[in-house]
Order: sequence, then C-alpha cells, then structure tokens
Amino acid sequence: MTENRNIKKNDKKRDPRFHIVKRDALIWYKALGIRITAILMALVVCGVITTITTGINPIKVYESMFAGAFGSTRKTWITLQNTSILLMIALALTPAFKMKFWNIGGEGQVLIGGLATAVCMIWLDGKVSNAVMIICMILASVTAGMIWGLIPALFKAKWNTNETLSTLMMNYIATQLVAFFIILEEVPKGSGKIGIINQNSNTGWLPQLFGSKYLLTIVVAVIITLFMAVYLIYTKHGYEISVVGESENTARYVGIKVQKVIIRTMMLSGAICGLAGLLLVGGINHTITTTIAGGEGFTAVLVSWMSKFNPFTMILSSMLIVFMERGAGEISTNFGLNHSYSDILTGIILFFIIGCEFFITYQLQYCKKTEKKEEEVA
Repeated sequence: MTENRNIKKNDKKRDPRFHIVKRDALIWYKALGIRITAILMALVVCGVITTITTGINPIKVYESMFAGAFGSTRKTWITLQNTSILLMIALALTPAFKMKFWNIGGEGQVLIGGLATAVCMIWLDGKVSNAVMIICMILASVTAGMIWGLIPALFKAKWNTNETLSTLMMNYIATQLVAFFIILEEVPKGSGKIGIINQNSNTGWLPQLFGSKYLLTIVVAVIITLFMAVYLIYTKHGYEISVVGESENTARYVGIKVQKVIIRTMMLSGAICGLAGLLLVGGINHTITTTIAGGEGFTAVLVSWMSKFNPFTMILSSMLIVFMERGAGEISTNFGLNHSYSDILTGIILFFIIGCEFFITYQLQYCKKTEKKEEEVA
C-alpha cells in the first residue's frame, strides 16, 4: 500500500506545470493587439541584427523601406498595384483552401491566363477590332485558368489523387508552355523573349481608368474582394465549401455533392487566377515571360493562411508583404547590401507574424496542485 502511494506521488510530481490549451475566440481588438506587438518585436529584432552585423542605424533602414514603397506618387501606385495582384491570387486560392483542397497551382493558373491573353494579342492583331480583342482576351484568360483548375479537381474528385502534387506539376507544365510560345513568337528572332506586344498600335492593351494605368488593377481587386466575401459568407456555395472543409462525410450525409463542390470551387479559383494573368499581360507588362507571375502564386498561399481566409484581412496581409518586398529592394540600393540581407529581414518579420498566431489560438495554462488533491489520489 505504501509503495503504491509513493508511485502515485512520484507520478503526480512528473505532471507538467503548464498545459497548452486552445483559447476561446479572442475579441478582434485583442487579436489585433497581439499581431501589432509581434510586428513591433520583429522590428526590434531586425534593428538589433542590423546594428550588430552592418553598423547601420536601423531607423534609417526602416525609413529606406518606407521610401521604397511609398516614397513617391509613382512608387505608391506601383505598391498598390502589386498588392492588388497578390490579393487577387490569394482570394482565388482561398475557397479551395477553405475546402481543404491544397491548391498550390496558383502560379501556373496565372501563367496560363497570361499565355491565353498573349496569344489573343498576337494572333488576333489586325484581324478584329480592339474592343473585340479585349473581349476575347477576357474570355480566353478566364477559360484557360478554369481549365487549369479543373484538371487537378477532376483527378481529385474521381480518383482521390494528391491535389498538392497535381497542382504543383501543373505549374511546371504552364511554365513550359509559356517557354514554347516565347520561342515560337520571339521578337526579334533568336532573342529568346517577346518584346512589348503591339507596341505601336496598343491593340489589346487594357484601357486606363481616369487616365491612370494603375487604377484598373486596383478596382478589379476591390470588386473581387467584395465578391469573395459575399460568396464565402452569404451564399449556398460558400456554405457547402465550409461543410466539405469540415468533413466530407458530413457533407455527403446532408446531401451535398462533394465532387461537384470540388470541381466548381477549383474552376472558380482558376478563373480568378486567369484574370490576374490577363491584368499582368494586358494591363501592366504588355508582354509574356515565364516569370511574369513573380512567385506570387506561392506567396499568395502565405497571405491566405495568414489571414485565416478572411478576404478583408488579406488586404492588409498583401500590403504588408508587398511593402516588405519593395522596401527590401530599396535597402539593397541605398546601403549597398546584398539583396539576401533584405530577404533575411523579411523572413524575420514574417516569422514573428506567423508565430503570433499560436498565441492567438492557444494559451499556456498553469496547473495548480493542492495537497488535498494529492491526498485524494493517494
């Protein structure tokens, strides 16, 4: 009896002092406070590292970052435009992620949409009016993106293949198709690139709003943000996406056709990514390259998850990441630092931002021990 009592006491002593438990949903301003604190801590850490490794005043580094993103009217417009593209791709991926369909193919869907746009601009030049060409560009880019989303969705719905691998491989296929088209239509021949498409006639160039070449992309991003918020929260399709994401078995039990939801949702994701490709080729760059998406298809994954699939939170997340990217380039220019150094600072800030989500979702709970409890166990 005495031995059993000692064993139980020893087991009790080995119990942890703290437990990690899931929080109840935090009030929005408390969650916001945690995120702001994380960003401030990240800036302090970056400042210390900067001072130790380079001897440069960190305040000047941060001023340079701000100047790189918002230092002039043109820089501000470019920052907002880049934010809009990243936001659109993040919004496109969000329905699939909310359904727990791991769509890593945003990059390829943007590329294929841009390729469809370039094909229309080059092959229809001089054959149709500008208005008809732009309509064809819109239809082609959206359709191409839908098809690129449909293919892995069909395999997932019919044969339960791994969507992460299939969407990732679709990125490489899209890249090679763009590379083939560039060789086919390169200007001048042998240059390995396509110059500005229809530079003399501007045929197929998307129209400017109020005389601004940046505003169209921003307006489209705002419209898609509002659409996605309404679609996910207030529509039947959005409800079905949430149920499928929680449990496919439950979705089937309540009569939801899971395969149909998967296919429909991925077609929507692909269509919006294709639209982003249209804006990149027809409205911003007026050319096509294999790197025109700039890795935003992968960065958008981070934006979507970091925002917990909230379309309005994604606006801030997208702007923060674009701000850091553009500010990082300014650091390299002004202080003669290797661009990798600015990437390190960006990584540290993102680490703190992502890490703070742990403290929003979970908390450390102290385990109280009383003699009375120990006697009861004994």
